[in-house]
Amino acid sequence: SRRSAQAADRAIRPADARSRRRTLGAVVALVMVLLLVGVPAFAAYRILFVPETAGITPGVSVRVEIPAGAGTAEIARLLADAGVIENASMFRLRARLEGIDGKLRTGIYDLTTGMSYEAVVERLLVGPPLKYVTVTIPEGFTVEQIAARLEGATGIAAEEIIALGYGQAATFADRHPYLADAYDGSLEGFLFPKTYRIVEGSSAADVIELMLNQFDTELASVDLSYANELGLSLSDVVTIASMVERAARVADERPLVASVTYNRLEKGMRLEIDATIEYVIKENRPRLLLSDLEIDSPYNTYRNAGLPPGPIASPGLASLQAAAEPADTAFIYYVLTSADGSHTFTETYEEFLIAKEKSREVTP
Repeated sequence: SRRSAQAADRAIRPADARSRRRTLGAVVALVMVLLLVGVPAFAAYRILFVPETAGITPGVSVRVEIPAGAGTAEIARLLADAGVIENASMFRLRARLEGIDGKLRTGIYDLTTGMSYEAVVERLLVGPPLKYVTVTIPEGFTVEQIAARLEGATGIAAEEIIALGYGQAATFADRHPYLADAYDGSLEGFLFPKTYRIVEGSSAADVIELMLNQFDTELASVDLSYANELGLSLSDVVTIASMVERAARVADERPLVASVTYNRLEKGMRLEIDATIEYVIKENRPRLLLSDLEIDSPYNTYRNAGLPPGPIASPGLASLQAAAEPADTAFIYYVLTSADGSHTFTETYEEFLIAKEKSREVTP
């Protein structure tokens, strides 16, 4: 029937129809006010209804940047200047009357000329679409290497990341309590290596928080009970994992490399791990010089007993698992003896010397 058809028509009418009627009524009322205060009818008409975008072809793509802190008036003017809307005054009036004044989001928008008021407002209430940059942080990278990689991919200054990464760990300790006692306030070892999708415009702190959150996620799958029974802290485990990451080149050898570290610690032997020296000199060498072994640094495991004071790189999950659950061996030594990166592991010094001679065929 006609009555039911009319009811159905009302049911499917756009939700903003009433809003447009209210706006129209308010516009009429405003015109009356302008006339009452002495604004000529022609001037009132021009203020509210005359398009400011004459001669602009509709449907042309334009990019509009709305700066932080911009009010509705400034936003309307930017949109009108770009030809996105016809009249800045009308846009401003409708935004205020509909209660969205102050709710329009800033940012960079890809719009088109000649858009409707409703279409523009819908976009500005949601905000600009997020854009991402993909960057891969390999296992074994240091904070400095991570900073350089991020700068190249995202434009975030490496100096900003380094400033937070070396000395500002306490800044992130509220959400990551294990950082409260990080050696020298360093985030070394805790920025998890992974391929990340980073929102464009992210700050150095945003990216660091993202990487720390990933570390927490990965760590949840690591069984720390064995290390805890030995009195090792999370920092100790990450430190061992970082040395494993830098030393092991074959995946299956990670638990073996970790076992050597545990066995040496148990016997009170110095770890004598080349990677800790390389961390100090910031250089990878086929063979360390004798003078390198005398470097005065708490990271020099040739001079100092026990673990270095903190991690030397960012370990991946496999190295974290190996450090938490090392293989059960009696190995005390290992040396690179194959071009594929594999090592020979030995229980005695005599066996080590034999393997060391073999290693000279692999490295100069």
